[in-house]
Amino acid sequence: MQNSEVAQFRLLGVPVAATNMQAAIREVRAWIERGDRGRTVTFSNVHMLVEGIKSPGYFEVLQKSDMNCPDGKPLVWYGRRKVGRDNVQQVCGPEFLPAFCEATADLNLRHFFYGGAEGVATKAAEMLQQRVPGVQIAGVYSPPFRALSADEKEEVIRMINSAGPDVLWVCLGCPKQEAWIDEFKSRLDVPVLLAVGLAIDILAGTRGRAPSILRNLGLEWFYRLCQEPRRLWRRYIIYNSIFVYRLLAEKLQLAGRSGSKA
Repeated sequence: MQNSEVAQFRLLGVPVAATNMQAAIREVRAWIERGDRGRTVTFSNVHMLVEGIKSPGYFEVLQKSDMNCPDGKPLVWYGRRKVGRDNVQQVCGPEFLPAFCEATADLNLRHFFYGGAEGVATKAAEMLQQRVPGVQIAGVYSPPFRALSADEKEEVIRMINSAGPDVLWVCLGCPKQEAWIDEFKSRLDVPVLLAVGLAIDILAGTRGRAPSILRNLGLEWFYRLCQEPRRLWRRYIIYNSIFVYRLLAEKLQLAGRSGSKA
C-alpha cells in the first residue's frame, strides 16, 4: 500500500485499511483536493485475498493499491481484533459510490463509469443523477467481454482523458478490474480510480444486494451463491475453504514462533 496515511493491518500478507465509510470518503476527498493523480482504491474481500495467494501478479497489485478497504466481513472482524478498533467497519463499493458522490457534491466532481453490460452504465448514471441532483457524469463506457486489442486500449485512454473525469469507477469484477486499473492508471490523467465490483449494476437496478440481516452476519456470499450457484460455487466454497486454511496456518505459524522465543 503506497503513500497512504490510513492505518492498516495485514491479512494473508495484504495491507488492509483500518477504516470505515466516513474515514475512507475523507481520505479520497483529500487526495482530490491536494491535486493527486493515479490514486487507487479496492474494496477487498476473501475472494480477492485468495486470488492474491493464487497469483503473485495480483498480490503485487493489491500491495500497490493506495487503500484496500475492508469489504468482506471476515476482514472487518480480523481488523478489529488486530488493531483493537471498533471503528473498523465494512466499506463496500456499491455503498461507497453513492455515499462519496453525496459527500463531495460541493466539489462538483466529474465521474466516469467504466464497466457493466451494454446500457447498464448509462442507466446507473441516470439513477445517480436522480439520487444526487447536480452530480456531473463525465462519461460512461461498457467494454466488450473480451480482452481489448492494442488499438482499443489506446482509444479507451484517449476517451477517458478527453472526458476529464475526477473519479473513475471501474466495474469489471475481481480480479479483472484491479488488474485493469494497475495497467492503465499511469496513462490516465485521473485523480483517483476505484474498483467497485457490482456497484454499477446495483445502482442501475439490474442486480440486488443481500438483505441487511445477512450482510450484517457476513452471509452476503451465501445469498449470492443461492442466486448463481453454477457460476459462484467454486469461488465461495473452494475459495472460502482456502482462506480459512491459510488463516489457520498463519496463526499456527505465528504461535510456533512465539513459543520458540519463550
